[in-house]
Amino acid sequence: MPTTSFANATTEAETLHHHLLAAWNRRDASAMAAAFADDGSMVGFDGSQANGRSQIERHLTPIFADHPTAAFVSIVREVRTVADGVQLLRADAGMVRPGERSVNPATNAVQSLVGVQTDGGWRVALFQNTPAAFHGRPKEAERLTAELQAAFDANGVVR
Repeated sequence: MPTTSFANATTEAETLHHHLLAAWNRRDASAMAAAFADDGSMVGFDGSQANGRSQIERHLTPIFADHPTAAFVSIVREVRTVADGVQLLRADAGMVRPGERSVNPATNAVQSLVGVQTDGGWRVALFQNTPAAFHGRPKEAERLTAELQAAFDANGVVR
């Protein structure tokens, strides 16, 4: 079931994931960084890494300033509690370029998020956005793109 709006979030990890993607879609580096724990880590689509809120914000600010970033649509696949105060979320995500209505298969990704309960509430300990390349399995790539396109057609991008 696609989870693309805050109203659909049922777990803390889903709420965090939604917040991250919505902040990305607004091109808001500060809001995106604020979702992370003080020592949280982010691994981007290209393998770049940023650790800690301030480094995450410094990493994202020029991306949003210098590039017309595409917007995320996502499908949450699983959320599970791994320990008290720790949740793991797995999702698939696609991106839609500004002004377009189609998911770009080249930017499909598998996302992992670890949410932790802190004194300040739930925060992201780790967010990783890995290319969904499916090397040698074009049918898998096509299936994922079709699913993400259906989620986009039904719900639009994460807001």
